[in-house]
Amino acid sequence: MQEPDREAVATAVQRVAGMLQRPDQLDKVEQYRRREARKKASVEARLKAAIQSQLDGVRTGLNQLHNALNDVKDIQQSLGNLSKDWRQSINTIESLKDVKDAVVQHSQLAAAVENLKNIFSVPEIVRETQDLIEQGELLEAHRKLMDLECSRDDLMYEQYRMDSKNTHDMNLIQNYFGEVQHLSDELAKQLWMVLQRSITTVRKDPTLVVSVVRIIEREEKIDRRMMDRKKQTGFIPPGRPKKWKEKMFVVLDKTIGTRIEGSQAETRESDKMWLVRHLEIIRRYMLDDLVVVKNLMAQCFPATYNIFTKMLELYHQALSSRIQELASEDLEANEIVSLLTWVLNTYHSSEMMGNADLMPEVDVKTMKALLSQDVVDQLLHKYMATLQSNIIAWLRKALETDKKDWDKNTEPEADQDGYYQTTLPAIVFQMFEQNLQVAAQISEELKKKVLHLCLQQMNAFLNRYSEESQLYKEDHLRNRQLPACYVQYMIAVINNCQTFRESIVSLKRKYLRSDEDFMASGSSNMDSILDNIANDGCRSLLDEVFMDLEPHLNDLMTRKWLGGSNSVDTICVTIEDYFNDFARIKTHYKQKMTIKAHRKVVTEYIKAIMQRRICFRNAEERKEGAERMIKEAEQFKFLFKRLTSGFGEETDWLCDTIIDIAEVIKLTDPSLLYLEVSTLVTRYPDLRDDHIAALLAMRGDASREMKQTIIETVEQNQGQRQQGQNYTPIFKDIIVPSLPTLPKLLK
Repeated sequence: MQEPDREAVATAVQRVAGMLQRPDQLDKVEQYRRREARKKASVEARLKAAIQSQLDGVRTGLNQLHNALNDVKDIQQSLGNLSKDWRQSINTIESLKDVKDAVVQHSQLAAAVENLKNIFSVPEIVRETQDLIEQGELLEAHRKLMDLECSRDDLMYEQYRMDSKNTHDMNLIQNYFGEVQHLSDELAKQLWMVLQRSITTVRKDPTLVVSVVRIIEREEKIDRRMMDRKKQTGFIPPGRPKKWKEKMFVVLDKTIGTRIEGSQAETRESDKMWLVRHLEIIRRYMLDDLVVVKNLMAQCFPATYNIFTKMLELYHQALSSRIQELASEDLEANEIVSLLTWVLNTYHSSEMMGNADLMPEVDVKTMKALLSQDVVDQLLHKYMATLQSNIIAWLRKALETDKKDWDKNTEPEADQDGYYQTTLPAIVFQMFEQNLQVAAQISEELKKKVLHLCLQQMNAFLNRYSEESQLYKEDHLRNRQLPACYVQYMIAVINNCQTFRESIVSLKRKYLRSDEDFMASGSSNMDSILDNIANDGCRSLLDEVFMDLEPHLNDLMTRKWLGGSNSVDTICVTIEDYFNDFARIKTHYKQKMTIKAHRKVVTEYIKAIMQRRICFRNAEERKEGAERMIKEAEQFKFLFKRLTSGFGEETDWLCDTIIDIAEVIKLTDPSLLYLEVSTLVTRYPDLRDDHIAALLAMRGDASREMKQTIIETVEQNQGQRQQGQNYTPIFKDIIVPSLPTLPKLLK
């Protein structure tokens, strides 16, 4: 207590010191004293009030505890008196047992008296009920059945109350009313029969369906009442609960399942289109039935039944089960397509569940799938495997058929532009088109897979096509007289390559939506194969031409040629004759082929020069030979200008090579020979020293020293030659036969 006192004094001193810091504050000392006195009085008053309040609360609590104690004593005394009175009344309650039994017996007898009339008339009511059921008066029959069941259940209930262990009397009552259960079963059969035909019945006689629903509703109410009584008393009449509402949906489910399964009119053995017909019948039946349920049947049922939604679920479940059964069978490729197209597209389309007559109750977006994704994937995998084997077989058969046409003695058909062709590209891409159209009906993803498969198999097919065209050429070379139309069919093979390329591009543009997919699909490998086939075909045709030209080419640069041979005339006529047939080749390949033929003719002509078949004896022969070479070069130039007209590519420079060589031969002043040869070497950088040696040897007038000087100079400048960007080498592939006398000649 001393410590708080000291602290209070110190605080007061500090506070007073704060008030009296200036002289003028001394005048206010009395005022400060009165203010502090008021604060002190106020604090003391609040403290007294708080203490008084606490004392009043304690006093009140003590009074309440005292009253509670008195109440507990009174209750204890009352419980004692009650216990004493209860012990005294036990004997009295036991003496009332006979009265209780009498009350139960009286209640039973009262129930018997109340149902006495019905009890005696049970056989008659049973017969009447049976007649009503047979006559189709279902509501009246059910009313009488309810009366019979009510009498039976009341009697059994009273017996159960009196003595639940007395099974003899219970069995006696049940046997007496034994026909009631039979009537209930018969009535149920009639109800189920009506429900089985409800789709048809509701159109003709909707009141019959309404009667069935009313009977089921009555039974449901009775079931609920009996179940409530069972909870209270433990008694349940025989045959309860009937659960006819639940059985009604079971019957409808079986009926719908039977209707869907029974729509298969044909078997797989009797009709290849059995699945298409089966699915179409299902579609028509199901759509018609649901429209009837929505517009007519729903009005015959209470709204709580939500009958349309329930029937829609039953139809969907039954259909799903049937579709799964079909999917588990060993279906062919076309059957898999029909099934998946129907499941993934038709089912949700306006032709079926998306039909306007079912809106808005049916929302196809929220409907479950008929087949799980795993089953769909399995079917698609099986379809792709089957399709692959079918495509391989179809392509093999198409190629075999086309090969048989190659050996015919009649020319192949021509298209609208007059180009030879066979039916192979049309057959192949018609098959691809059909399969892609089918795949597009199922899904976009499957369409891409089928397109990829077609392109993949097309790649393998083109390799076989290339092999067969090579074999065709080899067979022809064994006997050039056979086949009779070899050239025409080889032209058709070349043209087919262009058709294949165009068809591939068209197919990809048609079935690939985006340019990105188009580029990603790739066809460079097939383009390369097609180019190889076409180039090989063109090469084989040119080989055919030059086989016929070989004897005439061998006559070039010989004494016979110098004496006035018409070999070049024959060569030009032969080439023109062949190229009349080659006019049936499509422009792209004909252009390349004509240029190759032109180059080949010029190359063969230069080869004849380089093979030293002739050595001019004097200037007159050199002049005559050179002029003949220039004349024949002009013949070739005129021929190929006519053949290449319209191509837009000039090849005159090839014949100019012959003219330039002729100018070297024609030169009369040997001293200018080095200059002329140098000019020739500059113009044709691929001209080698052996070519120059052969050319000088053909002239026949160059001295050994001149030949040696010219060749050595060419060899020295060989490394300094620069080939122009637009120059196409022509001497590179011309081989000069070596002569054992060449070293002596150089010396």
